[in-house]
Amino acid sequence: MLPVRICSNASRHVGCKVAPLTRRALPIASKYPFQKPTSCDQPKRSLSTSTTPPTHPEVIFSGIQPTGVPHLGNYLGALKQWVDLQNLAPPSTELLYCVVDLHAITQPQDPNDLRRRRQDTMAMLLAVGLKTERCVIFEQSRVAAHSQLMWVLSTLAPTNLLARQTQWKSKLAESEDRSPLDPDGSSKLKLGLFSYPVLQAADILLYGTTLVPVGEDQVQHLELARSLAGKFNRTFGKILVVPKVKLAPAKRVMSLTNPTSKMSKSGAVNSQINLDHSESEIRLRIRGALTDSIPGISYDREARPGVSNLVEMIGNMTNRDDFEVIARECEGLGMKEFKDRVADSVVEGLKGIKEEYERIKGDAGYLEEISRIGAEKANRKANETLGKVMEAMGMGVNPAPSSS
Repeated sequence: MLPVRICSNASRHVGCKVAPLTRRALPIASKYPFQKPTSCDQPKRSLSTSTTPPTHPEVIFSGIQPTGVPHLGNYLGALKQWVDLQNLAPPSTELLYCVVDLHAITQPQDPNDLRRRRQDTMAMLLAVGLKTERCVIFEQSRVAAHSQLMWVLSTLAPTNLLARQTQWKSKLAESEDRSPLDPDGSSKLKLGLFSYPVLQAADILLYGTTLVPVGEDQVQHLELARSLAGKFNRTFGKILVVPKVKLAPAKRVMSLTNPTSKMSKSGAVNSQINLDHSESEIRLRIRGALTDSIPGISYDREARPGVSNLVEMIGNMTNRDDFEVIARECEGLGMKEFKDRVADSVVEGLKGIKEEYERIKGDAGYLEEISRIGAEKANRKANETLGKVMEAMGMGVNPAPSSS
């Protein structure tokens, strides 16, 4: 995983994406991996020297940071799609969903808060509809092979490529903008943040992942993972599966109080809708959403960002992307009636999640058992890959001496 982020591009096109790291096109899978790909999903040349045999079962991996209870943007941008994959993929497809708590500690964490947020995130993965009999759901820190493979891959990862990763460059820029009177500015940038994409690559490559659902802002990290897999295979033999990108349908959910920015946990208190909010709280927050004084309801992202955000919310909750049509259907409504319709769609779309979440959270033993079982399954698969990697590099179990 990839740590989950919401793509800022509202387009629902799925096709070949040129990643910012190089100018070569990445192979992009179709919206759902088991559907026949379209012509734009089939690049002429792959970045890797190895390909997955057509008969190889699909393996899908993704991850989410333990930020606590997810908000509506997290749900529409990732979790809802994970459940769709679970429900629509053929039985042969393996699905692995990970709480990436090792990634979380690239920023300072209070131990008690991190422990609570890990549990909250695990509970919500189950509450939204992921089934343990169909998916492997686990916490990254319970699988030591993630860190071990990361170290192996870090010996192959060029520092110039890591320095060009968007996240590192943005953090570096923030540090450089600090006052010269603050000598600690650059020292706050740690090695963990710099090598973060290498751990992401290890997350993916450990499980023979064939498809990784991501937003466009994560394609650069996927290219690095593919590059490292190809480099390892060229050096030590075809051990690692080179994954393909599966662009997730981009579903933006903007802040209710600042509709030009994405919904975020760091925003104002009333700016987001969390999945554990009650119906009354959801309605209250949507009723207070920032709109405008223009008469009527119309869809125009530039001129009417607040109203357009609410129109998109209706569409995303009802699996529609014809936002202009939705706006026309609401033309005769006053703003209060329109917001009530938005709230109706959100309440209906999230129906049952809060109650299931509270039930799971109330049974700490059950949640711990789910975490333990998921980690056992993940460890078996991860250790198999790691064993092959170590043996190929000359660090595996020595073969028995010949009797001759």
